[in-house]
Amino acid sequence: MDKQIILLPGDGIGKEIMDSAKAVLQAIAAEYNHHFTFNEHAIGGSAIDTYNTPLPEDTIQACNNADAVLLGAVGGPKWDSNPAHLRPEKGLLGIRKTLGLFANIRPVKGFAPLLHASPLKEEIIKDSDILIVRELTGGLYFGEPSERRENGNAVVDTLYYKRTEMERIIDKGFQSASIRKKHLTSVDKANVLESSRMWREIVEEKKQDYPDVTVEHLLVDAAAMKLITQPNQFDVIVTENLFGDILSDEASVLTGSLGMLPSASLRTDGVGMYEPVHGSAPDIAGKGIANPLGMILSAALMLRFSFGLEEEASEIERAVNECLEQGYHTADLHIKNGKQVGTKKITEIVLENLTTKSISDSICNMYV
Repeated sequence: MDKQIILLPGDGIGKEIMDSAKAVLQAIAAEYNHHFTFNEHAIGGSAIDTYNTPLPEDTIQACNNADAVLLGAVGGPKWDSNPAHLRPEKGLLGIRKTLGLFANIRPVKGFAPLLHASPLKEEIIKDSDILIVRELTGGLYFGEPSERRENGNAVVDTLYYKRTEMERIIDKGFQSASIRKKHLTSVDKANVLESSRMWREIVEEKKQDYPDVTVEHLLVDAAAMKLITQPNQFDVIVTENLFGDILSDEASVLTGSLGMLPSASLRTDGVGMYEPVHGSAPDIAGKGIANPLGMILSAALMLRFSFGLEEEASEIERAVNECLEQGYHTADLHIKNGKQVGTKKITEIVLENLTTKSISDSICNMYV
């Protein structure tokens, strides 16, 4: 397989964790006789500093021509006082919209060695395995107008969706549920919002096309409570942009660390952008202590969803899990009687855990 992958390291620890993901993908390519071409481009704060825009045109063109995109992280206090159009997050929202990445897929599955680090009791979160399907290019984040009024004393944000935008993400939720445990939870605020009432109507229409999937409707406040008290009651959650943003971050406590969660942003043709859900962590950038595992697991999702390489994706996930079971962890994690290591070392351990030791060693030496 010959694929072109665009790397968008972004800001903060983005470069460090991207190097780790690239090393793992090179090992997989060598082991399975694939050829991955990597090209790096700017986004976010680093792009503002160099090009005076958070999303340069050459980045857009490169991503449009790619088979998949890997993103590190964007943002940091350096750019917090910038005007709205020169904020790093505008680059992230812009590339999602430009590429038509309407579906955010976030798996939330705990790793046994880390469950004790969750603020929730282990008996509550044990064996939880949730897939959150979030609409990504509509709703409050993109609706117009969004502005200050009355000399700054009033403000308006607009929640806007077309029926077709709701239909395609709800379909993605049903499709995901149909290949898992066949249970779909649709989250809305239909007791208050007209947009949610339309959402619920579409879910009811769509469930006729998926007779093997059981559908449950939950208001977002009830879903937030149940996610913490009964996470094992969920399989696939489908919801709109704002609710999905909040719920998926809330779900991170189930794993014991935000640094372990990958995500995929997809469109209908399989092209996607893959990124860890954590931020750019500028306070630890350059110190060699960042956790690259969420980025590495995002690369595994890329192999699975965009390239159809299930075996290779599972191999990366196995290598990461084995690394944790061996007791290795970065500073943001804690494993009982474990060994704290830095970014490069934990990447080396993951590489060593890949199937073919000789190939992993050669890639590991190149990485170091």
